[in-house]
Amino acid sequence: MKITLIKPNIGRREHSLYVDNASMEPLQLGILAALTPSDIQVVMYDDRLETIPYDEPTDLVAITVETFTARRAYEISEEYRRRGRKVIMGGMHAVLIPEEVKQHCDSIMIGDAEDKWGEMIEDLRRGHLKEEYRCNPVTVPQKGIITRRDIFENKKYMPITLMQFSRGCRYNCKYCASSVYFKQKHFCRDIDEVIEEIRSQKRKLIFFVDDNIVGDKEKAKELFKRLIPLKIKWVSQGSIDMLDDDELMTLMVKSGCLGHVIGFESIRPDSIRTMGKGVNKKYVQDQYKDAIKKLRKYGLQTWAAFTVGHDTDTLESIEATYQFARKNKFCFSAYNILMPYPGTALYDQLAREGRLLYDGKWWLHPEYRFNYAAFVPANMTAPELTEAAYLCRKRFNSISSVLYRLFEPRTNLRNPIRFFTYIIYNPVFRREVFEKQGMTFGCKEKDEENKP
Repeated sequence: MKITLIKPNIGRREHSLYVDNASMEPLQLGILAALTPSDIQVVMYDDRLETIPYDEPTDLVAITVETFTARRAYEISEEYRRRGRKVIMGGMHAVLIPEEVKQHCDSIMIGDAEDKWGEMIEDLRRGHLKEEYRCNPVTVPQKGIITRRDIFENKKYMPITLMQFSRGCRYNCKYCASSVYFKQKHFCRDIDEVIEEIRSQKRKLIFFVDDNIVGDKEKAKELFKRLIPLKIKWVSQGSIDMLDDDELMTLMVKSGCLGHVIGFESIRPDSIRTMGKGVNKKYVQDQYKDAIKKLRKYGLQTWAAFTVGHDTDTLESIEATYQFARKNKFCFSAYNILMPYPGTALYDQLAREGRLLYDGKWWLHPEYRFNYAAFVPANMTAPELTEAAYLCRKRFNSISSVLYRLFEPRTNLRNPIRFFTYIIYNPVFRREVFEKQGMTFGCKEKDEENKP
């Protein structure tokens, strides 16, 4: 038997699929490959990098679906099903809006696949694939599973190994799809298995893809202690309250942490309050001065993530957010337009208020473009929000800004490793700002869709 794993693209630029030269390994597909018995052949195709061979024989096609890739995922499924292939879909979008996903596949996996993948395999062997596999919560992620990385070989991924220590986040930000997926729960892997997996691969640069690697601070401390002898360098995502624990931060730095994606989200206390991000409440009161001082003390290079378009936002406050990030010389910064993901409290609120655009399903609408506002903001028009966010990204990643921000002695110039991290990756993210803006979701041209 043979299973084909697919990572869909977002969409196209002009008349061809976008080739993402900054793609990272699709960790979730490596885990699925490891869950699959050795007598079943597994192949993986990454739509972001290569052409999918639809005519290649296979017994099952498994497609991971995110909201941003849903339209393209459905197109891929259609091509396989036209050829008589069975398709199963899973991933974040399958949890957020399962009834939609079911319309585009033969079977759906709702939740983390560790719980039901083995059952699905046995059903496949018998030729009786169920229409739905609803997974129970996996309280110990990847238990006994070391990611199969051979399926990533000979593909042009960035030279960083993706790995996982924990899943989920206990916080309940009203716009967050991850909080819906994991129901505000946070689960940690067995640390021995994390260490074993690090040793099983060759790279010394690791990206822990956790939503919040410090969600359980005591277990995080245990992990960091175990990482110290490995002499690796690593990055992840962490909530700003990690700065309250000096022991945690000291161990983090000793273990090789270069920095984190940190959700600052807003520099306005009223915005932090209305979005439900209470974890930031303490630090936003002084415009994050104390937080930034601590981050510099520990030498961490920060990817400051902001969301713009909240009902408390104005065009002036968005401009102030850009100025704040540039002034503080963050290594990277993201200005993400607030996105109404299905199933979130934000989506439900905007739907009640009649403020959703693109018929409410922006992820499927042929007119929607990547990084565009998908709702009517309170204090500006949707096009004004789109333009304001784009200008923040454009200006922050301009050559003059990159050079200006380089000269932060406690972080970007702290040592050669941090200097080269800054120099190598800033051009990558600068290129993405311009290449992805305004992309069309999916691959099919609008006129092709409307042909009789």
